[in-house]
Amino acid sequence: MSAASPGARQGPDGLLRCPWSLATTEYLAYHDEEWGRPVRDDRGIFERLCLEAFQSGLSWLTILRKREGFRRAFARFDIQAVASFGPGDVARLLGDPGIVRNRAKIEAAIGNARAALALPGGLAALVWSFAGGQERAPVTLADVPASTPGSKALAKELRRHGFSFTGPVTVYATLQACGAVDDHLASCYRRGAYAGQ
Repeated sequence: MSAASPGARQGPDGLLRCPWSLATTEYLAYHDEEWGRPVRDDRGIFERLCLEAFQSGLSWLTILRKREGFRRAFARFDIQAVASFGPGDVARLLGDPGIVRNRAKIEAAIGNARAALALPGGLAALVWSFAGGQERAPVTLADVPASTPGSKALAKELRRHGFSFTGPVTVYATLQACGAVDDHLASCYRRGAYAGQ
């Protein structure tokens, strides 16, 4: 195992964790309490899909630190509410320092809410239909892919339904965040914690 691809590391409580979680207290809480925990409702999936899209090109820590601002700005990611946003809301969001102010990403979130409303079975059902697909648990960070055939297929399906800013990498990060895949490292104490949920 090289320093460039570390395996699980001991946390402050002595438990082994994915090494990225030990960089900040925000990452530690996110790793332990949320990342990989199954999210099965449309609103929850929509929030994570939006946040992963806003993260593109930025640090995930930036998004975590602004998450409450995003929730306030985007009506707590209520899909119906966001779908009704108009030009005035775009202007409001572009002036909101509590979020990442990127017009293309803001407009994508609104457009994606509209697309989500039109999905026959709902957003969560679509995302979870692409769950799993792993043959074995990753041992080091080098074993965790940026995208998979499943995330590429889901990204294509989302685009077919009118979604944007949902490429295979963003989609795979969403699958990880929502627990549709378990990418906690093999020796991480959270690995398999949510099996069957």
